[in-house]
Amino acid sequence: MPTTLATKEDLNFNRIVSKQFDRAAQYLKIHAALLSQIKACNNVYYFQFPVRFGGDHFEIFEGWRAEHSQHKKPVKGGIRYSELVNQDEIMALAALMTYKCAIVDVPFGGSKGGIRFNPKKYNEEQLEKITGRFAAELIRNKYVGQDENGPGPEVGTGEGDMDWMAERNDTLEPGGGGCGLGPRACR
Repeated sequence: MPTTLATKEDLNFNRIVSKQFDRAAQYLKIHAALLSQIKACNNVYYFQFPVRFGGDHFEIFEGWRAEHSQHKKPVKGGIRYSELVNQDEIMALAALMTYKCAIVDVPFGGSKGGIRFNPKKYNEEQLEKITGRFAAELIRNKYVGQDENGPGPEVGTGEGDMDWMAERNDTLEPGGGGCGLGPRACR
């Protein structure tokens, strides 16, 4: 009886999105160098940040924010909280946001962000601290801001998290940016 070897399926989300892009791009009459630029994720910001939960209790969190394309500014994309968040996922979702905006001619580039943790294990006060600390890091480094990068709710986040981010933006960037939309524009 002949044996067959099973091929191992590549489940890396970023590589899957890249392969799908390549499949679609073969039908376009665009120079290969331009297609490579369109496909590439322009920026990925990875950082760890501490959050103090009373007394001497600290926890360290990992966060990401990817800007796939700044071909149109501002960029936009959701913020997700999940134990499964990783850089490849964030990059893939940022790419998909770029493609979605371009297909329907919405004037935004694509972005995505997230923190690797389970939000269900934390109370509201703790979530506000985590979100505020994450937002402060992104705002200081121009990965969230009115004329730069608009966040929105995603897996594990909601309106309250976006309000906390907007409040942190109001504190760190009083008066806002020049677009006139305000920090709550992409909610």
